[in-house]
Amino acid sequence: MQSKRLLALPLTLLAAAALTATTATASQASTPHATAARQAALPPGYQLVVLPNANVPNFQRRTVYCPGNKKVLGGGAEARGNRAILVGSFPTDDGRGWIGLGRQDGYNDVGISVFAICAD
Repeated sequence: MQSKRLLALPLTLLAAAALTATTATASQASTPHATAARQAALPPGYQLVVLPNANVPNFQRRTVYCPGNKKVLGGGAEARGNRAILVGSFPTDDGRGWIGLGRQDGYNDVGISVFAICAD
């Protein structure tokens, strides 16, 4: 029982340190220099493409594609609704988009949003 209490103290201190570091980073992030540094760190042609939430039949894929000749660097999806479950979130075979699919227990359809992080 004592070992659990000893572990809790360092985790609490670690959480406080992380909050302090996050707060410091957030205050630094608002400076023009920090904003320019963040933008310079982004890959050329960076763009977030969103396929907004829409209800589709359970397990139906929703796909968002990068515009023009851009390629997908990453992405994600969200299942929305009462007891909604995200079943899959993965890139398209051609590397140009992102796929999301889900299901909703007790319903025939589910709300799905899909996001793609694109760049040149």
